Amino acid sequence: MPLMAPTPLPPRWMRRMVLAPAMIGVTVTLLLTLPVWLLVAAAASPLLPGRFRALRVLWVLIVWLVLESACLVALFGLWLGAGFGALTRTPPFQRVHYRLVGGYLWVFHRAATRVLGLRVEVEGPVPDEYLGRPLLVFCRHAGPGDSFLLLHALVNWYAREPRIVLAAALQWDPAIDVVLNRLPNRFLSTGGAAVEQQIGALATALDGDDAFVIFPEGGNFTERRRAAGIARLRARGLEEAARRSEAMRHVLPPQPGGVAAALAAAPEADVVWVAHAGLDHLFTVADVWRELPLDTVVRMRWWRVPADEVPHGFDAQVQWLYTWWERIDAWVDTARAGR
Repeated sequence: MPLMAPTPLPPRWMRRMVLAPAMIGVTVTLLLTLPVWLLVAAAASPLLPGRFRALRVLWVLIVWLVLESACLVALFGLWLGAGFGALTRTPPFQRVHYRLVGGYLWVFHRAATRVLGLRVEVEGPVPDEYLGRPLLVFCRHAGPGDSFLLLHALVNWYAREPRIVLAAALQWDPAIDVVLNRLPNRFLSTGGAAVEQQIGALATALDGDDAFVIFPEGGNFTERRRAAGIARLRARGLEEAARRSEAMRHVLPPQPGGVAAALAAAPEADVVWVAHAGLDHLFTVADVWRELPLDTVVRMRWWRVPADEVPHGFDAQVQWLYTWWERIDAWVDTARAGR
C-alpha cells in the first residue's frame, strides 16, 4: 500500500452530533428556499456555456443532499432498531444496510446519468458468471465518479456485498461515514505493514456474495503522482518496475503489498480486474462544472481470473500485477482513442 498523507478528522462524536445534523439542516434550508434557487439558476443558465448548466448542477446537488439526509434519518432509525447499535453487526442488519447503500447508489446513478447526459457501457463477463464465487476486485483509481460507478455495479448489477478499502478523508461525508463504518470496510490514512495486515483481515472469510475491493494505485491518477511513484521505485532500486511504469501513460505504478495481502487472505476467491474511461479527468466540482453538459459514454471493462489461475509467491504476483496493469493501461488508451 502507498503511504497516504494523514487526514485530520473531527472525532466520531463530533461527526455524528455536528456534521450529520448540519447536512440535514442544509438540505431542509435548500428545499425551503428552492424556488429562489431555481429562479437564480434559470436566470444564470443563458449566461453560461452549455445547455442549462446551472440548472443541471442544482438538480444533482438537490438529489445528493436529499439522498444524504434521507440515508442519515434511515440510519438513525436502524440504530434505534438495532438496540442503540448493539445489533448492527448481525447478518439481518448488515443486509438491510447493504440494501440502503444499493438504493442510494441506484437513485443517484439514475439521476446523474439522466441530468448530466451520461451513458454507461460495460464489457466483460455477465453477472451470472460470478454467482456463488467470492471475488477480489482490483480496480483502476481514476476519480470519484468512476469509483461510484464501480460500487453501483457491484451492489446493484452483480448483487455483491462489497468490503472496501477507502481513504479516511471520505468520512467527512456524513452518510458515507455512518453506513460504511457499520459495514466491513477499512478507512486508511497511513501505509505500511499494519495496513497490509488490516487488508488481509478484511479479505478473510469471504463468502459467495462478497467482493473485496481495493485500488492498487492507492490514489487518483495525476501526472504529479505518476512521476512521484516512478521516482520512489527508482529510489528503492526497482529499476525494472520504474521502466515498466514509465511506459504506462494512464495509470499510477501499482502497489503490490495490499494486493498480495488480499490474495494470501482469500486464496479461494476469483480475481476481477476493472478498468474504466470517460470520467477519469473529473476530480473536483470545478472539473464537472467546466465539462457540463458531459454528454459522454463511460466505458467499464471487467476481466475475471479464476482462483486456480492466480500465481503464487510474492515475486510472481508482482509480475502478474504489472502485466495486468499494462493491459489496463492499453485498454484505457484504446477506449480514449475510440471516444
